[in-house]
Amino acid sequence: MLIIFGCSGRGYAQFFQLTEGRNQVSVPFKVVRNMVIIRLKINNNGPYNFILDTGVGFMVITEPSLVDSLNILDRRTLKLAGLGEGDDFDAFYTSPLNIEIPGINSVGVSAAIFKKDHFGLSNYAGMPIHGLLGYEFFNRLVVKINFNDSTLTAYRPGKMKTPRKYEALPITIESNKPFLKTCVRFCDNSERKCKLIVDIGAGHPLSLDDNNANPWPTQKTIAANLGMGLTGPISGEISRVRQLDIGKYSFTNVLSSFPAKRGDDTFIAERDGNLGLDVLKRFILIFDYSNGLLYVKPRTNLKEAFERDMSGLEYYAGGDELKRIVISRVEPGSASDDLGLAKDDEILSVNFKPVANMSLEELDHIFRSGDGRGLLLEIYHDKQFTRVILTLKRRI
Repeated sequence: MLIIFGCSGRGYAQFFQLTEGRNQVSVPFKVVRNMVIIRLKINNNGPYNFILDTGVGFMVITEPSLVDSLNILDRRTLKLAGLGEGDDFDAFYTSPLNIEIPGINSVGVSAAIFKKDHFGLSNYAGMPIHGLLGYEFFNRLVVKINFNDSTLTAYRPGKMKTPRKYEALPITIESNKPFLKTCVRFCDNSERKCKLIVDIGAGHPLSLDDNNANPWPTQKTIAANLGMGLTGPISGEISRVRQLDIGKYSFTNVLSSFPAKRGDDTFIAERDGNLGLDVLKRFILIFDYSNGLLYVKPRTNLKEAFERDMSGLEYYAGGDELKRIVISRVEPGSASDDLGLAKDDEILSVNFKPVANMSLEELDHIFRSGDGRGLLLEIYHDKQFTRVILTLKRRI
């Protein structure tokens, strides 16, 4: 989720198109820790790894070193702001770049380049991440995201046959983001009609913004770090809603984030929250911005339970090869907090398997694999090697 100030100079069209003679192009993608990642080249350099993010108003390069490697000379400064507890900060805004995905090229697309890496996305993903690709990729193409075979297919407008066995949901494009109207039922059986950003760049299932005028009915909640915004960590609470309706499909007992309201609410758009990838990846998706439609087709994992980490650990990949797993935060009152694990401790192995041979996604899966499950962790703590038995605990 990103809001950018100081960009009123964008008076020209920015979009992607298929190369001449092509009506559709398919490219592979990866899903890493609930992020859709594609590869692209910029100014004949790369390839670079970019997160596909419908919640981003325009392209963002998060790796500051690309300013020099891409030989970007025309740099204007703009102000960035977004969810988070820190101050706004500056970034460069580039002249149009030459961006290439096999069979697809950019027209007039510029980018904001961080002067400092505020996200740490490479450490979070355990692989190099160079930026976020948003609205410009979707505004002139029809984009199908098939999570069954990890293939993205882009169609020239008007060249995709009307998809069968999909439900067509009306969306609106506002502030360069797609919005969908949904129905949410809460613990007290009350229902609310909600206007949500369809945000494939958000890993959570559902997030509902602060609503002082009409607070959301919640039952059990836990305080949590909800992720990293542009200006720092996003604090708030996590609870569950009884039911979430997406078209004719219903999800029950859905985890929902409730971000704390920031003092300055000028960054909040007219919305109730956003719908993240932990729900959206349960469908094959087709975004058709020009016709105001989102097509959805359910996958076999549609009814899987929504689970959250049960260890209480947040961690990132460190070291030159991103093979070290370092704890960045321990959730108060969690199983790991009870054991005395702490920030900057390093996880060396889980059940005798070295974490250097595991992906972060494998670790995520293990740490949400079952209430009461015991795990043997080897930890480097306070300059000593130690082994502890961590008993997973579902807290919400």
